[in-house]
Amino acid sequence: MDEFSAVLRARNFVRETDSSGLPPAVEAYVRHIGGVLRYEPDLPDDEPGYSFESNGKHFICVNEKDSEERQRFTACHEVAHIVLGLPSEHSAMPWWSYASRPKNEILCDVFAAELLLPKQLFEPLVREEQIGFSAIDELAHRFLASTTATGSRYAFVMDAPCAFILSQKGVVRYASRSKSLREAGGWIPPRREVPRETLSARLRAGGKEAGPDEVAADVWFSDWRRGGEVLEEARYLRAWDQTLTLLWFEDEEAPPLLHDTSDTEDEEPLLRELDGVLPWPTKRRRR
Repeated sequence: MDEFSAVLRARNFVRETDSSGLPPAVEAYVRHIGGVLRYEPDLPDDEPGYSFESNGKHFICVNEKDSEERQRFTACHEVAHIVLGLPSEHSAMPWWSYASRPKNEILCDVFAAELLLPKQLFEPLVREEQIGFSAIDELAHRFLASTTATGSRYAFVMDAPCAFILSQKGVVRYASRSKSLREAGGWIPPRREVPRETLSARLRAGGKEAGPDEVAADVWFSDWRRGGEVLEEARYLRAWDQTLTLLWFEDEEAPPLLHDTSDTEDEEPLLRELDGVLPWPTKRRRR
């Protein structure tokens, strides 16, 4: 299974559940699979939750000490494991780590984000907001979701070329891109170091700039053939050594493709082979 398939399954699940409230009712998702949601007070701080099946019923347990946003995401993540039929790999690393995150966990995160921020509710509100972290903060508040989940979905449904990047320990772990940016060739390779000349790198190094800042687009995008600059806003989460980055073009359009003239600019123009046919004169004047 790939991310696109997980997204489609999640959207079908939302339609089946008919969750039209804001924020979406996580309890309705759990009931739809015939499950029971429990809040556990004794789970360790680094364990957000788990699920198990007993007598044909699914039990989803979340950490009572976590924030409401975290509890909602955990519940939806466990629903994803059940609906997608993917075994849990939680023990591989802490819940907040994206370093070498198992594929099953990434797919369940994608599914959970679709449940928390349903396309039919989320996308119209994205279009009403100006691009920036302030819009992501407002939407996260309205949907009771984390900044990370909201930022990822925000970039994905945006009409304008836009990217939301999560880096950990100075290395890109995940990038969500709008359709228009993908079509323009804006590729951000995973597992690459965050470029030193970016606002994101300066924040991690102790900088205090608020942004947005301008940076050449080819600093972030690999094999970028359009030139131009992107606006960059960033947040550094020191507790987990994670950086959240938002990129977009000021005029909300990608620059046109650059033409490569390196092979022809030094060559003399060639005369057309003589064929005995004279061209007809035209009314166009030389400038």
